[in-house]
Amino acid sequence: METILVLYAFFGLLLAVFAVPLIKRKVKPNWLYGFRVPQTMSDPDVWYAVNAHFGRRMLVAGLATALAAVLLYRVPTLDVDSYAWALLAVFTLFFGVGIVQSWRYMNKLIRSSQ
Repeated sequence: METILVLYAFFGLLLAVFAVPLIKRKVKPNWLYGFRVPQTMSDPDVWYAVNAHFGRRMLVAGLATALAAVLLYRVPTLDVDSYAWALLAVFTLFFGVGIVQSWRYMNKLIRSSQ
């Protein structure tokens, strides 16, 4: 169980670190890093706005995942499988909601600019 704790805490914090340049609008349009869809790749203004939005959600997802790893580790009744599934659920929920919210934000931006 300690291995899972270390992995989820580490990767949660790593996700949070990767979110900061997106939030600060420091990442130029590219095919490796960011909210990379045709709509963002074709317009730099949309790219920076959507990626700052997505970066904030990534930051929350990463911190929530790391925090859940630590807090759920302390629950004495959780077995290893339940712990791992719970952490996966926390990550999937926060990251998935962030993707959906960012997609909607992108569409709203595009509609308002037309």
